Amino acid sequence: MHDFAAIILAAGKGTRMKSDLHKVLHPIAGRPMLEHLMASVEELGAARQVVVVGAGREQIETALDGRAETCLQEPQLGTGHAVQQAQGVLEGFAGDVLVLYGDVPFVRAQTMRAMLDRLNGPDAPAVVVLGFEPEDPLAYGRIIADDDGAIVRMVEYRDADEGERACHLCNSGLMAAKAGDLFALLGRVGNDNAQGEYYLPDIVNIAIGEGRPCAVVITDDEDEVAGINSRSELARVEARWQAARRERAMADGASLTAPETVFFSWDTELGRDVTIEPNVVFGPGVTIADHVRIKAFCHIEGARIASGAQVGPFARLRPGTMMQEGSFVGNFVETKKAVLGKGAKASHLSYIGDATVGAHANIGAGTITCNYDGYFKYHTHIGERAFIGSNSALVAPVNIGPDAIVAAGSTVSRDVAAGELRMVRAEQLVKPGWADRFHDTMKKRREAGRKDKPDGQTHDR
Repeated sequence: MHDFAAIILAAGKGTRMKSDLHKVLHPIAGRPMLEHLMASVEELGAARQVVVVGAGREQIETALDGRAETCLQEPQLGTGHAVQQAQGVLEGFAGDVLVLYGDVPFVRAQTMRAMLDRLNGPDAPAVVVLGFEPEDPLAYGRIIADDDGAIVRMVEYRDADEGERACHLCNSGLMAAKAGDLFALLGRVGNDNAQGEYYLPDIVNIAIGEGRPCAVVITDDEDEVAGINSRSELARVEARWQAARRERAMADGASLTAPETVFFSWDTELGRDVTIEPNVVFGPGVTIADHVRIKAFCHIEGARIASGAQVGPFARLRPGTMMQEGSFVGNFVETKKAVLGKGAKASHLSYIGDATVGAHANIGAGTITCNYDGYFKYHTHIGERAFIGSNSALVAPVNIGPDAIVAAGSTVSRDVAAGELRMVRAEQLVKPGWADRFHDTMKKRREAGRKDKPDGQTHDR
């Protein structure tokens, strides 16, 4: 591989998205589309990455956080003009250049490599274009090429004749060229067209006109070059991504009982013999080991789940959750920054936040770790084999020792020693016969009220 730079075009306003969020920052599988593309570029080992920005540049620069260089296209006068803006940033760079689009996020690293390999082929093409062959070519620009992949002509659909429109080899817009060739050719692109813009594909026809060869590399996956310009297109790409990820999960040894209802994040990791029931959503940062069962209607994000653990149904695991081997989180349990030790159980209706739960401890229904005082978060430590009775409130910071028991209904604000029983309840007040007298009095009052109402009207509703 020669050194290469990637120029990513992301200056468009994205008006069809109708969003305050920049188009290339809209997520697919929990990850901005720009980040999907940059991950492929980084996998291939780019020496430089330059993102061309325009409207919403502050959002993109914040998201990049220095991981790529940026340059401004203002005003926006076409794709060729956009690429030209990177010339100053890449001053002195003599390697290969890939031109990519921030709203075409799923170009594979192997496809980029194929383009760069072709660029450095023995015939030394001036420009390599990525082509694709859709079932319905619509109004895409066409690539007229010979059987060896040498481009004869690039033509926009509106300028093509019937024979050229019959060609199904379409231009994706993605290109590769040597830095010197790219910017030299761009300098000769004119804007004598209806839009008054400088179009990137014109560099191919200019090079061919000068007697230099240009070549096409064809992807076998139309979805790889799908652009996203609207919410509906975003949803369709999300659906395709999820469908492919579900198939991969099942091929790798996971069971999805209703695959179409399970949604993965871009980085979800699944072990073998994992069972996922219907309507489960994975946010970013989830790792699941072998032999785990996720029951229906769970939302899991930023969690690590060890072998043999079980989650749900109707559970929510938030970032920082770690479930160790054989642990169990049941229905309507929420966890956050919580470690559940081996065999620990929180079976139902509890909140476990900023806590460590020891091995084989049992958390009763309705237990809450009171971890926030309105300003700071505090930790709760529950020892091994401890038993926390139902409807208990553990006011952090607090330590419950191993084998300790917290009686149901207790509010614990001080440490509980190992093996100790802690019961914190108000004294029960007993008044024998009070309820019977109350019922008699209220029934008599109701009957008296009925007699006072005309036509049998009552207060009953």
